[in-house]
Amino acid sequence: MPIEQRGVDTIPDAERTSGPRDLIAILLGSNLCLGVIVFGWLPVSFGLGLWPAVTSILAGTAVGVLVTAPLALISLRTGTNLSTSSGAFFGVRGRLVGSVVGLLLSLGYTALTLWIGGDVMVGTLARLIGLPTGGLSHTLVYTLLAGCTVVAAVYGYRLLLKLSKALALGMTVLLALGIFAYAGDFTTAAVPDTPYLLGSFWPTWVLSAVAAGLSGPIAFITLLGDYTRYISPRRHSSKAVWRATCLGLAAGLLVPQLFGTFTALAARGSLDYAGPLVDASPVWYLVPLLLAATAGSIGNAGLMLYSMGLDLDAILPRATRARATLAVAVVATAFVFLGHFAWDAQSAMTSFVLLLTAVGTPWAVITLIGHARCGGEYEPEALQVYNRRARGGVYWFQAGWHPRAAAAWALGAAVGLASVSTPLYEGPLLALTGGIDCSFILSGVVGGALYAALTPRAYAVAERSLA
Repeated sequence: MPIEQRGVDTIPDAERTSGPRDLIAILLGSNLCLGVIVFGWLPVSFGLGLWPAVTSILAGTAVGVLVTAPLALISLRTGTNLSTSSGAFFGVRGRLVGSVVGLLLSLGYTALTLWIGGDVMVGTLARLIGLPTGGLSHTLVYTLLAGCTVVAAVYGYRLLLKLSKALALGMTVLLALGIFAYAGDFTTAAVPDTPYLLGSFWPTWVLSAVAAGLSGPIAFITLLGDYTRYISPRRHSSKAVWRATCLGLAAGLLVPQLFGTFTALAARGSLDYAGPLVDASPVWYLVPLLLAATAGSIGNAGLMLYSMGLDLDAILPRATRARATLAVAVVATAFVFLGHFAWDAQSAMTSFVLLLTAVGTPWAVITLIGHARCGGEYEPEALQVYNRRARGGVYWFQAGWHPRAAAAWALGAAVGLASVSTPLYEGPLLALTGGIDCSFILSGVVGGALYAALTPRAYAVAERSLA
């Protein structure tokens, strides 16, 4: 299989041979991994029992899918990734906002997937063959996982699609076996002696809905276009692609996360997930668990790393996608080692997803408003101006930026960061929301409202026509 040569350039229609079923396969197969499963552990670590954990994950995921899924339709029309497509609203240089947001999201989730997958691999191998659990073992396993992930990401979309199709079936079987493996230890109660993280039920439930449920779909706000740019709008309708996105996101996130909640309660994992998961596993499930930790992690981290390469390629047009992928792989691996040796898992995960959700949501809302205004009509060639180191075009606005869109995003993100509640940081606006984290809602509403107010439809059309 040849290495993919496409970066963020427009995919010709003749090469757009994927369909909605491929989209479902890639969203399902890539997410059936420990990097997503571990988010089901978060509600339990916050002090929630089975049903509060399940309802918070369901509610957060449902809201996130409704907000995120329409973004898939943008790249269906433009033939390029979402960060580049957002140049239609932020300007061909202003689209760097989306590239940076996407880079940070993918960086964090890549590191998290390799981190948790590597920890489970080391723990499983320790029980199977007596592998020492010190720093050297973790270093070797992390390096091995990162190397395999780089190979998959560099080869590109076609290999990742084949891998996701295989994982959709294989990981489903492994998780089904896991239900039987941990059923004997399962309890519906919260882990004993685990108080509510935020002191009372509802603030903790809301935190869980955002950190464990909503964060899953939000992680895809810049990723969906990496896949739908390979689907032809001539052969597949927007409704079919939207339905496939909703189904793929819902199944691909809920199945592993609810498995994570189930196993966290069974393994009594309040402070840690990987260690108790391995310790509670019966001997017969250790090999399936090892397979899940390796194959699932490579599939998920490979797609994230692939997206990171595209985002860096968009930021640095002179870099090839392959070189950009190798560069970000080094950074992601460094974060894996920091995660294992320097950070507390729960605090790092929760803080990361809440802060990036606050920053990414207003970008997604502004992009969706712009897509609705233009009726899905774009000029793909004009979106590539920055990549070709040229100037002008209908999306040039002011020196390649749309200042009003950028200002709306910045203010929305600032409000979100000021109203977030994490184990490491609490925003000053929390006093106005009763201590409940409303950063997702506030950042999206403020960013979207400001964009709509600052760029009336008539103004936006006139401005583009004069550019």
